[in-house]
Parts: sequence; C-alpha cells; structure tokens
Amino acid sequence: MSRKFSFSPYLFVAPAVLLFAFTILVPIVMTFAFSFYDWNGVGRMTFVGLDNYARALQDQIYLNSYWHILIYIVATVLLEVVVGLGLAGLITLGRKGSGLFRVAFFMPVMLPMIVVSYLWKFVYNSDFGLINSVLNAIGLESWTRVWLGDPKTALIAICIVSGWVYAGFYMTIFYSGIQRIPKEVYESAYLDGASEWQIFTKIKIPMIRGLVDTGIMLCVLTGFQAFDLFYVMTNGGPYNTTEIVTTYLVKVVFTNMSIGYGSALAVLMTLVIALIGLITNKLQRKDSGKLEY
Repeated sequence: MSRKFSFSPYLFVAPAVLLFAFTILVPIVMTFAFSFYDWNGVGRMTFVGLDNYARALQDQIYLNSYWHILIYIVATVLLEVVVGLGLAGLITLGRKGSGLFRVAFFMPVMLPMIVVSYLWKFVYNSDFGLINSVLNAIGLESWTRVWLGDPKTALIAICIVSGWVYAGFYMTIFYSGIQRIPKEVYESAYLDGASEWQIFTKIKIPMIRGLVDTGIMLCVLTGFQAFDLFYVMTNGGPYNTTEIVTTYLVKVVFTNMSIGYGSALAVLMTLVIALIGLITNKLQRKDSGKLEY
C-alpha cells in the first residue's frame, strides 16, 4: 500500500527556507551578477565582463589588505589563543582569587566592540593618552608615538586591542576543557614527580588539542570578518597600512559608489575564505585520523 504524499512537512520548513533564500542566497546571486557590470547603484548598468576582476588583481590596496589580514591573524593567534591558553593554565592551579581573576579577564568580551574601539583610541591618544602619559612620567619620552597615526605601529596597536578583548574568551573555553580532564590523570602525574609546567605542557594541552585547533580556526575565519575595530580606530589609515578587505569594500561601495567593482571584490573574498575553510577542514581531518590511530 503506497503512502499518501503530504505537503505538511514542507509547510513547516518553508518559512525557514524562504528566509534563508531571501537573506543569503539572493544576495549571493545578485552580488555575483553585479560583479560583471560597471554600476554606481542608481544609473545605467554597463556590462564589462571580467574587467572588474582584472582590476581587482591589479589593485595594490586590495592585495595589500590580505597581507594586513594575515598579520592580524598571526597576531591574534598569539595574543588570543596562546595567551588565553596560558591564562587557563594559571587559573586551573586553583590559587586563591582565581575566580576574580577569571571574571576580570572575561569582562572585555562583554563590551561592545565600538565601545572598546573608542576606549582604546583614548588610550593611544598622542596628547593625553594613557600610554604616552605613563612613558612621559617614567622618563621615556623618546618612546612616545602617535600610535594610531604611525604606519609602523598602527596595525600592531589594533592587534593588541583584539588580544585584550578575546584572550579572556579563549581562556574560558580552554578552562572548561581542562576542567573535564579526569583527576586521576593528574594524580598519576604527581606520583611520577611531574611539575606543574610538565603537567600543563604534557597533559593539559595535548588533552584539549581539539579546542586549541578550533580556537586557531576561529582566529583565521574571524580575521576575514574583522571590521568595526579597524573602521573605528583607523578606518584603514594611515596611508592604507591598516586597510583590510572589509573596510576597503565599504569605501569602494559606499564612498566611491562603485557597486560592480565592490561586488567583484566581495566575490573574490568569498572564494578566498571558502578555500581557506576547505584547507582547514582537510587538515583537521588528517589530525583527527592520526589521533584516532
């Protein structure tokens, strides 16, 4: 006896599918279509084929923006994942005041990034900022800088802010992973005469390796999504030394009103992110296979 076909299940999922199509699929298709045109958003659209893509591959500001993202990703891995791992190791020692320590380092995560950006703009201010004021007070006037206006320090200054915000986030993740390690493992290590450093490097880190790999992957993927911190603090300056893909896209589309070229840049960025995601996924599968073996 054949089952009667029913539309009821499809009606339940239809709103979600329509919402996904309207917010994700349609913009993707339209962006890809616009990338083949020269269009300012209001006037006549002129078909230019692959000219926008050829222009992007010769745009030095756009190409350099990927280099800036790479520096940012490496810095965030060190300042967020590595520092967060070290902080997690410290608070798992169970010393007095570790709870307050944990809360203090997690608090920046709860602040809106816009607030953080303006806060640190005051800290970096060359005239009355905290850093230059402290350097002047201790007699290191020669070390003072226009931190966000100097091409040599602007990018690293932004990376430090990102590390200050998210180190506590990764600390919490790694701390929760370390807490799940059976106490019997530590007891056996202590009986063998292992030090706290040996336990941290030989037991805690290897047993939460999956979380560490996930943290690194998050730094890589979110590095391409960074925007508000760069936009508020420097807006790509000085001299485009902190320009990243997202800030440059905003300038091309909303300042220069070049919708077609901006769409081509967005398509290329999407392809780069997809490629990195595939490579990361493949590497994780290889590592999982080795660990299972």
